[in-house]
Amino acid sequence: MTDAERRAALEAIAEEVTACTRCRLHAGRTRAVPGEGNPDTEVVFVGEGPGFNEDRQGRPFVGRAGDLLVKLLASIGWRREDVFITNVVKCRPPDNRDPEPDEIAACLPYLRRQLNVLDPALVVTLGRHSMGRFMPGARISQAHGTVRPVDPETGAADALVYALYHPAAALRSSEVERVSYEDVAGIPRALVDARRRRTEDAERAERVNPAEPAVPQGTAVAVAPPASAPDVRPAPAASPSPSPGTAPDDQLTLF
Repeated sequence: MTDAERRAALEAIAEEVTACTRCRLHAGRTRAVPGEGNPDTEVVFVGEGPGFNEDRQGRPFVGRAGDLLVKLLASIGWRREDVFITNVVKCRPPDNRDPEPDEIAACLPYLRRQLNVLDPALVVTLGRHSMGRFMPGARISQAHGTVRPVDPETGAADALVYALYHPAAALRSSEVERVSYEDVAGIPRALVDARRRRTEDAERAERVNPAEPAVPQGTAVAVAPPASAPDVRPAPAASPSPSPGTAPDDQLTLF
């Protein structure tokens, strides 16, 4: 898939999301929130659902939780423009309640198609509802900061998943914020591991069928890898760590 084809496919999905009436959430939304970011990225961040600010602007993670996400990314030398950000549900649940199972199910085809188009090497989940899609049965208190292979049925054909607490949870707890910075610091290594896994998968596929080698897609985002990591693009300077805050009406999440 070419860059132009990928962009066009993501725009087509976004248009469908903005007109979607598959579940009850559409009745109360101001704007749907399909997602945004670099269509050529290797890394997709998946949150839980839009909050008040996201519902008003039609963009993911634009409130205080989004500000913290930007700072978390900056701590490893990344920008939000380097990645793609979306949510499990694309419309805000009333009063920021948890999304219901049928609402999640109604939105999953959109997420699956987005991941199929983006073909990320690494999926980073934000919060327990997102994690539940990629790490079924896991508890976020135990799974945060860990990495597992992604089930291709999610739409990510050859990827690893890395679990984080939701930034809004970090805004409510200085301890969760501290842990979140520690967990985010592991993302570059997880990406390196994901790249290595995809390369190995491609080499195995080429040995099986040399006439049609499997080539991993995606453009490398800037990372700050360990000394033993493969060559990657140099990372920009990291921003200083932020102070804790609160977000009573921010992007939907619970621990």
